[in-house]
Amino acid sequence: MPQPAPREATLPTRTARRRRLFAGCVVVAAALGLAACGTANGALQSQASGSPATRPPITITPDTGAPTGTPAGTIAPTPGSDAVAGSPAAPPATPKPRTSKQPGTPAGSPTGSPTGSTTGSPAGPATGAPSAVPAVPADSSHPATPAPPAPTASAPGAPGHAKPGTVLSSTASGGRTVALTFDDGPGPATGQILDLLAQYHAKATFCEIGQNAAANPALVKRVLAAGHRLCDHSVHHPQPFAKLPHDKAAYEISAAKDMIVQAGGPGTQVTWFRAPGGGFNADNEQITAGLGMSSLGWSVDPRDWSRPGVPAIVSTVQNQLKPGGVILMHDGGGDRSQTIAALKQLLPWLVAQGYTFDFPAA
Repeated sequence: MPQPAPREATLPTRTARRRRLFAGCVVVAAALGLAACGTANGALQSQASGSPATRPPITITPDTGAPTGTPAGTIAPTPGSDAVAGSPAAPPATPKPRTSKQPGTPAGSPTGSPTGSTTGSPAGPATGAPSAVPAVPADSSHPATPAPPAPTASAPGAPGHAKPGTVLSSTASGGRTVALTFDDGPGPATGQILDLLAQYHAKATFCEIGQNAAANPALVKRVLAAGHRLCDHSVHHPQPFAKLPHDKAAYEISAAKDMIVQAGGPGTQVTWFRAPGGGFNADNEQITAGLGMSSLGWSVDPRDWSRPGVPAIVSTVQNQLKPGGVILMHDGGGDRSQTIAALKQLLPWLVAQGYTFDFPAA
């Protein structure tokens, strides 16, 4: 039987084995450390490059058997993403830029967008200046103001005549002058009025009805021969004149003028038109101007046509007359005896007051 080695001989062998074992552990530990470091370093590199890290395999719980993890090789869905568990891995979506809630503040503006721009708005100038506002097209919802309608009559007013929209009620010369005007003739009172005017060297304007002028051409010629002037007062004196349709008003004005001119003879001038009852409007003023006449009103109306009495006629004229005034009276349309009697008082009074006789402005 072999004899055991002495105790002193085995000590070196054990020590050597321990040293070899320690050295092997050191080598193994170093290898494991390097592997761990490599794994961690790889994970960091994967995160830095955008590659997702793998998750541990699914584990099954004994109670329900429901998966508590995500299979290896898949990406767990994040809140707000469209990824579905088990779908192939996809690169993460580029995050959307955050915009500021206060337009015009630099904070939160998308990279490269001008200050003050908002997501989805067209990019403005690089300097941040506001873009020019485009001109409103002609056919926009905001049309230009329409031009006024063209005059009804084709010809403009004759030189020296008032424009449409102006009804004259003063004398041509102004100052301490007066214009006497007589409507609705010629008639039975016209001759007597002409006689009174001649006594005071007074001039007047006769606003004649077209059909009356056609029926009394001799009186029309007498008016002209005495140096008085003529005014158109329509064909039939319809009222209210301002309510007439255009065609009717045009006939009443133009036909009356033709009748007066024909009654007066060659060279007869009709300078004004006076609407019956003063019924002027934009339409008949346009017609009047187109025929070369002015619209004639008045400033004093004693209402002699209603025969209020001679004193009433006289007092009204004396109280209402101002220098440059136009007096409305009548030589036709009925009994004008009160008018004639009032004139016998008014004519000398006007002369005594320093008035001279004039024609209306034109």
